[in-house]
Amino acid sequence: MSGRRWAGAAFAGALLAAAPAAVAAPTPGADPPPLTQTRQDVQRNGCVKPSDRPADVPSWSQRALRPEEAWSLSRGAGVTVAVVGSGVDAGSPALAGRLQLGPRLYGPGDAGRDCVGHGTFAAGLVAGRSTVDGGASGLAPDARVLVVAVTDDAGSTTPDLLASGIRAAVDKGARVVAVVVPVAGASDALSEAVTYAGAHGALVVAPVAPDARGGSSAAVFPASYPGVLAVASTGPGGPAGGTLDGRVDLAAPGEGVTGTGPGGGLFTASGPGCATAYVAGTAALVLALRPDLTPEQLVRRLETTAYRPGTRLPDAAVGYGTVDPVAAVTASWPAAAHQTAAAADPVVVTPGPDRSGTWRALAVAAGSAGVMVLVGFGGLTVRLGRRRGGV
Repeated sequence: MSGRRWAGAAFAGALLAAAPAAVAAPTPGADPPPLTQTRQDVQRNGCVKPSDRPADVPSWSQRALRPEEAWSLSRGAGVTVAVVGSGVDAGSPALAGRLQLGPRLYGPGDAGRDCVGHGTFAAGLVAGRSTVDGGASGLAPDARVLVVAVTDDAGSTTPDLLASGIRAAVDKGARVVAVVVPVAGASDALSEAVTYAGAHGALVVAPVAPDARGGSSAAVFPASYPGVLAVASTGPGGPAGGTLDGRVDLAAPGEGVTGTGPGGGLFTASGPGCATAYVAGTAALVLALRPDLTPEQLVRRLETTAYRPGTRLPDAAVGYGTVDPVAAVTASWPAAAHQTAAAADPVVVTPGPDRSGTWRALAVAAGSAGVMVLVGFGGLTVRLGRRRGGV
């Protein structure tokens, strides 16, 4: 395994330095509105309003993960991914025709109501379809999203509500259960729900920390339970800052991500909840190809095809690496099904065409969307320069 370490920040800086001086400055007021996991001002300001910014620009994370390179083999068809969180807007244009409304376990209305907006955003990262050519899209656009709402209008929940949500998702046929709202406390019911999911062939994916960590590094649940794929967040320059007490299995882009929200339009959000959605979408791509995989085999596939950090595995910040949807779908399958991620041989992926010129052109064009987008997509595109024939 070669020493491929994060070099995003340096690469992005060089890219910015090489860009023409005429790159347009961001338009005042053009930034998409932010979405958060919890919304403490909901009583005063009400639910999230639709964004008037059209979802016509892909996120830096979408450019870095390049899911379109896997779509000729898999788009997630036939796989149900449950999003257990604040609900999902039933009228979301990006998810039209592919939402299955499960129960709302707390509060008024049904699971198709999303006051916070976080669940809709996460569902879009899993399986959203671009409503504008070249716009924001999810990783598995043909997957079905099962919505299970477990929070109040402020986005808060409890361990027992999460436990009921996981069981409901499994009972309704979800193969992947994305729990995008963690809780600080453990409960027997939540632990038993995770065991129930695994026994019924469903993989639970959950964030290793709340989206707004607030300086706390304490372990959260259900990510801290055995059998859960625990996901950390990365930004354009590498892993998100801070030390985590809990286990990290995988990482995915999650900082400064843009996507669709309630009522349509472009929003932005940050945190491990967003990263969890990307890992769940990648899992759907793999299961569409190999529906026979057990949750343990699916985890091994995601871990052995991840973009490795070049450190001893599992790495404290990114676990076995950053999820790679293209490698997860296209890499050769190991002969020994019992191999673990730590012991498996490097996967072999056929090198793709050289896109360096295309990416440089995109970098210049992205300047009009703001410096953050330019830095983000430049940072992680360093992956395109690596040799795909080894790790």
